[in-house]
Amino acid sequence: MSIVVNIYYSGQGGAARAFAEEMVATKLVDEIRKEEGCLRYEYFFPMDDRETVLLIDEWRDQDAINLHHKTELMSKISELRKKYDLTMKVERFQPIEVPYADQAYIIHNHKIK
Repeated sequence: MSIVVNIYYSGQGGAARAFAEEMVATKLVDEIRKEEGCLRYEYFFPMDDRETVLLIDEWRDQDAINLHHKTELMSKISELRKKYDLTMKVERFQPIEVPYADQAYIIHNHKIK
């Protein structure tokens, strides 16, 4: 079963957003998405907190996460976290099927990831 990791990056003066923008601009995000076992890697910006960025990444299993943590890319991510003086809150989840009773409340769109 896959593992979804939510990482909330927080900083001051727009640092978290600048971090995410640099991750994209330097193609680190593209490289991470190519890693074996990476199923998702996306940044989101909370509307009510301009100093926080949410990263949602999903991995095939714990082995894929462990391999990711050992890559040179992870070293580069750590350097950028330090550069922007970010703090982190991490949550981990395992997806479950949506119960049938909840299906009536969901608008399905094939374009949504």
